[in-house]
Amino acid sequence: MMVLGIAIAGALGAVARYGVSLWALRQFGSGFPIGTLLVNLAGCFGLGFLAEVTLEDPTMSANVRAIVGTGFFGAFTTFSTFGVETFRAMEAGEWGVALTNLLVNVLLGLCLVAAGFWAARQIGGG
Repeated sequence: MMVLGIAIAGALGAVARYGVSLWALRQFGSGFPIGTLLVNLAGCFGLGFLAEVTLEDPTMSANVRAIVGTGFFGAFTTFSTFGVETFRAMEAGEWGVALTNLLVNVLLGLCLVAAGFWAARQIGGG
């Protein structure tokens, strides 16, 4: 049952990522990989929130962490696409795009993980 839950959540995460990517491409064009950035940043916040809630609340099971964390957020976020897009920008000599993509994904991603933890603590009263 656990594998099925992870698979279903993974399918939902993948479809959500695809939807965000299409939306971002229509809204912002292809000059900067904003779709990948958006899913990675949202995933950082969401996984930070989930980690804090499930680790601090003994009623939350390891199954919830696996299904939502590994399944949904694992499929929703994409480190590999981030790597490919950054490399392609470097190959094309678009060093500003590559460096911006690298710094924004990593630094803002870490900030949003912290924000997810903080938000969960505010809601949980911790």
